[in-house]
Formats: sequence, C-alpha cells, structure tokens
Amino acid sequence: MVCRPGHEDNPLEKLRHSAAHVMASAVQALYPGTKVTIGPVIEGGFYYDFDAPQAFTDEDLAKIEAKMREIIKKDLPFECCEWSREQALSFFQKQGENYKEEIIVGLSPDEKITVYQHGEWTDLCKGPHVERTGEIKSFKLLSVAGAYWRGDENRKQLQRIYGTAFADESSLQDHLKKLEEALARDHRRLGRELDLFSSLEEKGAGLILWHPRGARVRHEIESYWRSAHLEGGYELVYTPHLAHRDLWKTSGHLEFYAENMFPPMQVENVDFQIKPMNCPIHIMIYNKKRHSYRELPKRWAELGTVYRNERSGVLHGLMRVRGFTQDDAHIFCRVDQLDEEIQRVLDFTLEMLRAFGFHEYEVYLSTRPEKYVGSDEHWELATQALRKALESRDLGYEVDPGEGVFYGPKIDIKIKDVLGRAWQCSTIQVDFNLPEQFGVSYIGEDGGRHQVIMVHRALLGSLERFFGVLIEHYAGVFPLWLAPEQLRILTISSKHEQYASACQTTLKKGGFRADCDGGPDKIGAKIRKAELMKIPYMVIIGGREEASEQVSVRSKKEGDLGQMTLEEFMKRLESEVQSRA
Repeated sequence: MVCRPGHEDNPLEKLRHSAAHVMASAVQALYPGTKVTIGPVIEGGFYYDFDAPQAFTDEDLAKIEAKMREIIKKDLPFECCEWSREQALSFFQKQGENYKEEIIVGLSPDEKITVYQHGEWTDLCKGPHVERTGEIKSFKLLSVAGAYWRGDENRKQLQRIYGTAFADESSLQDHLKKLEEALARDHRRLGRELDLFSSLEEKGAGLILWHPRGARVRHEIESYWRSAHLEGGYELVYTPHLAHRDLWKTSGHLEFYAENMFPPMQVENVDFQIKPMNCPIHIMIYNKKRHSYRELPKRWAELGTVYRNERSGVLHGLMRVRGFTQDDAHIFCRVDQLDEEIQRVLDFTLEMLRAFGFHEYEVYLSTRPEKYVGSDEHWELATQALRKALESRDLGYEVDPGEGVFYGPKIDIKIKDVLGRAWQCSTIQVDFNLPEQFGVSYIGEDGGRHQVIMVHRALLGSLERFFGVLIEHYAGVFPLWLAPEQLRILTISSKHEQYASACQTTLKKGGFRADCDGGPDKIGAKIRKAELMKIPYMVIIGGREEASEQVSVRSKKEGDLGQMTLEEFMKRLESEVQSRA
C-alpha cells in the first residue's frame, strides 16, 4: 500500500521534517557505516541523532549542506508506504539499522508501520512530509552535540546534528540573526565574563556558586520579594534542608516523583530525605496547632532551597540545576475562599513579573494527568477555580491537557524575554490531596473539623533559573535597581583619589553600590573596563570636576550627561531606582 504525504499539518513542521530526512540521507551518503536513529521537528528547527564512526565537525556540516543541496536539486518525491511488521524488520535488519529494529520491536502489534522514501533512501517514519525535495528552499545546519540513545546515560552516546528550515530565505536569515543575538546573551558566557556565578563542574555539576557580584543581584531580588510578600499579606517561614523520609511517603512524592529525588541518608538508623519540595514541611508547621475558620487564609512564603536528582545530560547553566531556591508559598484556605485567593495570587504574580521588566506571557491551564490522586469531584472544582481566575482577569490561555501535577491542576505562566523566547517560571496549583493525606484541617463555625485546601505557588520559580533569564533578557545590562555595581568612579590621575574617595563615601551612604577605579591606568582604559562590566553609570573625576566640586557622568544607555553636582546625580539615581525602569 502506498500513502501520499498529508497536507493537513503545520506546513513549516512538514518542511522541517522533510529537511531532516534529506539531511540524514546526505549524512549516510557521505559517511558510510553511519546509522540513523530518530529525527524529530523541534521548536525552531529539527535534529537527527546518528551513530557514526567519526566525530562530526563544522567542516562536516558544510559538506552535508552541500550534499543536501544536491538531493534537493533532484526534486525527488517523498513517498509513504505502509509495511507489515515482518517487512519492516527484514528491511532494516538487512541495512544494519539496529536502532530502527529496536523501535519496531517496541511497537504494539496492532500499530501501523509506515516508511518514507526519497530516491533510494528509506526511513521508518509517521510523516507527514512535503511532496518533493525541491520544496526545501532555505535551510541551515547549526551545530553538533552529544546525545544518549533514548536519553539513557547507560546507552550508546550518539551525535546530534541540529538544523533549521524556512519557507523563504528572508525568514531564515531573520532566525539566524536571532540565534546570533541569543548566543551573545547566553547567560553562561555572560555569567563568566561579568563574574556573576560558576558551578562546581566535575566535582558537583548542577550546584551553583554565587560570586559576590551575582550575590548582590540575588540580594536585591530577595529583598524586593520579601518586602512585597509582607505587604501582600504573607508571613515568612524557614524550614530545614532535610526531613524524615516518611513525609514524602505520605505526600505521594515517593510514589510519583522518586526518580527526581536523591537517595535517602541514615541518621541514627532513621532514613532522612534531602528535600525536593518544601510543601510537606510547611504542612508540618500548620499541623503544630489547631486553627479556626476565622484564622484562614494562612499565607506562608519561603525562599526554600530544594534538591533534585537531575541527569547530567540535561543540566544547563542556571536553567537546569540540581540544587536551587524556590520562591515558594503555600496558602491554606477554606473552599469559599479559593476563588479569591487564586485571583490574588494571579494579580501578585503579574505584579512581580512586571517589576522585573516582563510584560508578555504565555499562559497555560494544565489539567488532570493519567496518574493522579484524589477524587474527580475535587479535580473539577480545582480546575474550574483556576479557569475562573484566568477568565476574570481576561488573560488569554491555552489548555494543556494532562500536564497537571499528580495532586492537582495548575496554571503555568511562561514569561517572554526581549527575543520573544518563552521561559517557564510561575506556577499556581490547587491541591486537595496533601491536606487529605496529612489531615490538614480547621475548626469550622459549626465546631466541626473541615479539610483545608492548599494553593501551591511560585512567582519567580527557581531563583537560579530566573537569574539566568534576567541575564539573557537584559544581555547583562541590568536595570539600575538590580545592577551588581550601579556606578564606578574613575579618576583621571592619582591626584584626584581623595576627592573620588569622598564622593564614593557619600554615594555609599546614600545606599548606592559604588566602586572606585583610582589605579594608574589611563582614563580610556578605565572606561573600557567599566564598559565590559556593563556598569550603568561611570563617574569621571579630574581637576576640573574637583575644582568645581562636581562630577562628570557617563550613562551606559545615554552616553555623556555632562557635569552635575553629586546631589543632582544622586537624585537622578534615586528616581531611577524607585521607578525600576
């Protein structure tokens, strides 16, 4: 049976899927002995994983592109054929394609098997594809990376070639420019250049070291977070980094989340667990005493550090780590308070994100997954409360079916950075399960015990991840209120060091983060050093400034601002800090 390529799917995805097949056929034509595995479309492009006898280089990518153009020029048709299981196994076994054989063996007996062919090249594939190779006009191979077969570190390491394709050359060039800009903003490179953070590398990958400059930014984030929460009706709590393992047995994390947890440690023959979550320990605080309906809601927030056993292959700078601090909070409320509390959290989330310069979002309502706990009635009540909050704030959202957590549905908010990339940060989750498992209750107006509802929420998510997003969003040029070094005083010669020191003292007393470069370098070199560190303001002091008891100010964004008194300059700084511009 022969099937034709479909046209009902996303045209760009079809184009990219087809380009992936052309790339794989080019690789096997150029490098005999190479085996193909999988080659899906991903956001922004496609990739294919290869088991090749040699390591691919940038020079190889150029050769593969040239071969792809040859294949495209032939304008070969993409043809879809439906094969029996035996036919597919026989074909790929003869080709020596053991990865395809493994995929076929793993398919259910009643699953339809299709292959796509262009020219003499055939691959196991569900499609769809474009009609002919000649439709692939604008493409680019981007990079090579390592990848384990099926993501398993115990399996063969493969080589993954990334590429992209567009319907026209203009769109491709726009995309490549964005990739260049993203590379220039890479938080790992900027973190190193601006001396913000590092990691323990081979002695502790995924564990972040905050350097003094990065810690200054974190301090400002945390200070604003704490003051905003106290003003918003929250109380702050602190909890230990580990607790009795039974807590996570009761919560259900050991059943549903064990692969992400570190092994237990024994203390006096008792199993303790380094915490992957803060919620069970917040419940322990609540359950230390009885609560009346009049006391609710309780809003408890913590900058709580948690640890998750992430695989080394998925670790990525600050974005995916093993130890991180969540801006976590849990709200204990009655059923009749749920709608209002979710709406309050939603408003608070957007207010917090806007303060850091994020004004565009992608919003998702994630519903019940396949594996879940609790009653269908509670799930429906929780889901409707989240839906109502989104609609009451006129927030456009998409439903993400089955992506809720095992104990309840959730709202996920992805912030969009200056390049339009979406980053998962904020989440609001409704939970009937943990209160039921831990007996979390209050004494009602009727004198009886009633179950509490919990709302889990994180506004910034992980501080590490959020900091990484901030670095890339601002390209390391932080707004003044967040900048690790708000200004640097530069002396034209050593004769002016005393006046510079007096200015620095005054600025520091005013609450500004001011450093001084009074060394022997020429002023041009001092300016270049300050520019490389992306400092918002430079204060230049020479004989003229000292004689007039003024300073010359240079702004990172606006250039030379001329001379002004220190008092005038401090008023400008104060206004900019307060506005969080």
